Amino acid sequence: MRIRPAAVDALRGPAPAVSSRTASDARAALRDTASVGLGFVPLGLAFGALAVQSGLDWWWAGLSAAVVFGGSFEFLLIGLVVAVAPPASIALAAFMVNVRHVFYALSFPLHRVTGRLGKAYSTFALCDEAYALTAGEQARSWSGRRILWLQVVLHVYWAGSATAGALLGSLIPEGVTGLDFALTALFTVLALDAVRDLGSDRATPVLALASAVVARFLLPGQLLPVAFALFTAGLLARHLTSRRRPRRA
Repeated sequence: MRIRPAAVDALRGPAPAVSSRTASDARAALRDTASVGLGFVPLGLAFGALAVQSGLDWWWAGLSAAVVFGGSFEFLLIGLVVAVAPPASIALAAFMVNVRHVFYALSFPLHRVTGRLGKAYSTFALCDEAYALTAGEQARSWSGRRILWLQVVLHVYWAGSATAGALLGSLIPEGVTGLDFALTALFTVLALDAVRDLGSDRATPVLALASAVVARFLLPGQLLPVAFALFTAGLLARHLTSRRRPRRA
């Protein structure tokens, strides 16, 4: 069967444009994650070094970072694996540490990501840093490809630095401290950026701070899920209140 040149051009035409958009989104994702990557690298190096110093093989850190991609839970996972904890205990610990992601899903822009495979990976790769970067005012115009590339780059940052830390773990002195503070510093910077994006809205950060303080005194062992629950309830209450005011007026 002979194919007409016009049909061939129609098939070939959109490819360069799609490829160009993909490359542009990938470059934008690299810029978006540059500051976060600086926090991922020392933290991943510390995680890899800790895994090796705990008696695990060097490849374990990279495999955990790529498959689990759980951040703080992976530090806890090292102790559970070394102690040969039962799978039920590991599953419960994973749920308790990562239950905060349930609240992230309420406002994460997953609807912009197209395709079943893309949505599945975006759901798997949803982490604190990806949520923080996509929750700002500027991110509201980002395409689904850019969001997906952002998550891929963060995943590579974490898995690559964890593997490097495991390979170089024997060269890092045991007395070196402070590498884990990179995570605290990273979230501090992300929080300041989020507050600036809010502009004149000061009620939201005040509500978040109040939720954390109340959760700290009520259930300090479950601070994150309790704080998220209080913060979500406060946002819903404020939303319902703001909807009723115009009607009364």
